[in-house]
Amino acid sequence: MTTASSSTPGWSKVQIPRPLQRLFDLFPLRAYEPNDLPERSQHLTFSSLPTLFIFTTDEDARLGLPSFNPTCLRWQTLLRLTGLEFRVLPSTNHASPTGALPFLLPARSSSTGSSSSSSGALPPSTSPSQPPPPSSSPSPPTPIPASKLLAYAQSHANPAKSSHPATSGDRLFPSRARAYVALVSNHLRSAWLCALYLDPARAGLLDALYLRPASSSAAVRAALRRQLRKAAGEQILDSAPAAGALRSRPGERERERERAEQGKGAPSWDWAWQEDGTAIDPRAVYASAREAMAALASLLAESKTEWFFDAEAPSEFDAAVFSYTHLMMQYMSDGEEEAGALGKMVQSAGDGELARHREKLWRFAWPEGNGEAKEGR
Repeated sequence: MTTASSSTPGWSKVQIPRPLQRLFDLFPLRAYEPNDLPERSQHLTFSSLPTLFIFTTDEDARLGLPSFNPTCLRWQTLLRLTGLEFRVLPSTNHASPTGALPFLLPARSSSTGSSSSSSGALPPSTSPSQPPPPSSSPSPPTPIPASKLLAYAQSHANPAKSSHPATSGDRLFPSRARAYVALVSNHLRSAWLCALYLDPARAGLLDALYLRPASSSAAVRAALRRQLRKAAGEQILDSAPAAGALRSRPGERERERERAEQGKGAPSWDWAWQEDGTAIDPRAVYASAREAMAALASLLAESKTEWFFDAEAPSEFDAAVFSYTHLMMQYMSDGEEEAGALGKMVQSAGDGELARHREKLWRFAWPEGNGEAKEGR
């Protein structure tokens, strides 16, 4: 039979050195009660509306304006199209359970699987309300990642009381749309990444949207800038050659510089060089995006409803296209098209179908106004 003394861990028999023992006698170990959650977190979880966390500013969240991030804007638009009432709060990837935005926190007063108290109509404002916390604290809601947002919205929206018909099924993502997804996910996305993250002329825009809100430290912002540029370059190269990105051979960077110095080639700053020696040709990326926009504009020109694929209401594909065309026209309408003026590309695509589509969807998903969809905001 094993005795109690024999089962005592060996480390408990080790004698503590006398100096440490005197220190512990003076300052004995004490376990404090856990701190209460910050008041702001209590406010965030106690709400009559679910909360969508996206890249945005406090002011834009208060006004209910679109996110400045294409992925967040796509889901923000799509949730509005389903008729789900929700509020918006700014966040970062570090706060997301999946490491990426957006994610949605259901109303704490209701469970994730039950029907919400949404009226189904689009909210007059997505600014946060501040209801008093209930007397009893229900279990915290489970955050919903982007991959499950649509299912949540379809089960919690109330289409009977919505001012717009809820999109669902094939109307959300028509089967024909799958053949055109690459035009958005490869060509438009690569052009956006190239213009925002790799173009030195838009360093100020990148700072304003992502770097200054992240930290007040110049060293931290510089490190974050390098990380973002590297990630953007890798994503563009991963889409090559679909998006027109070019890879260089070993030593090509030095040869390109020599040719530039001799006046025998494009200047070296026309190439976005990566740390591993690969290069991205912005002109090829933008030319590929221009071709993709022309194809999308032609597709819209064939539609009798001004929505893609003759849909009666905007679909998920409409939201995906809008998430880029809206931001391109809003932030990138200056300069020449060849130099990354993506907003001008949107306006000149076809006979202006993409620009009209962007304006129409803006008014459809944001009927309460919140200003006009202006370029160069």
